Amino acid sequence: MEETGTERAVLRRAGPAGVAEVWLRSYDAALPGVVRPHTDDAVRAWFRTVVVPERETWVADAGGEIAGMMVLHGARELDQLCLAPERRGQGLGDRSVALAKERRPGGLALWTFQVNRPAQRLYRRHGFRERFRTDVRDNEKREPDVRYAWLPED
Repeated sequence: MEETGTERAVLRRAGPAGVAEVWLRSYDAALPGVVRPHTDDAVRAWFRTVVVPERETWVADAGGEIAGMMVLHGARELDQLCLAPERRGQGLGDRSVALAKERRPGGLALWTFQVNRPAQRLYRRHGFRERFRTDVRDNEKREPDVRYAWLPED
């Protein structure tokens, strides 16, 4: 049987290389109509100076290629989960959510855009429940959000 990219991918703690690039590629592919308020260089700097050193950042490493990334922040926040566009649909999102639940067994919460239906399907499949929706007033991207949460007793 031939190995798939997902079978070869290893979930490991992130170093600074490649995390921002997969985030940028994922965002642009998954959310083409959502404006990014920061330049590519500002996003790279944020990952290099804030996200990777200060938050629990994981990558899906497929033979040296960063195929996905996930960020856990604080006691319960699943802050980011992004996959390289060519790696979607291969189980990496499922594996990442499972790891997030393992790392935060008391529960998780996250934001996603209302237009990001694939992300919403992923989270619902893993027991996340919609808690509320927002309009555009409270985020810098001016895009309506939806808040999801998973609690082990749900």
